[in-house]
Amino acid sequence: MPRDQLRKQVSDGRRVLLKTHKFSIGQNVRYTSGPFGRFGASGSFKIVRLLPSDGDEQQYRIKSAGEAFERVAKESQLDRDR
Repeated sequence: MPRDQLRKQVSDGRRVLLKTHKFSIGQNVRYTSGPFGRFGASGSFKIVRLLPSDGDEQQYRIKSAGEAFERVAKESQLDRDR
């Protein structure tokens, strides 16, 4: 079973496949804004909260040390910070 998936048995006996988050709270990540994002928005961020999925993609609340606000990012916009 892939790392990002978890099997769960529901009360009526069916098995459901749940997708879990790839990154964890407190982890440093590299954020790349989409094609319509603000210039200079990409860079090093910290995961501050795990959010529910948006369709079939997990979401995160992230924060840069150089900004006073937090952003919402999809998992596809994040990579491990090296």
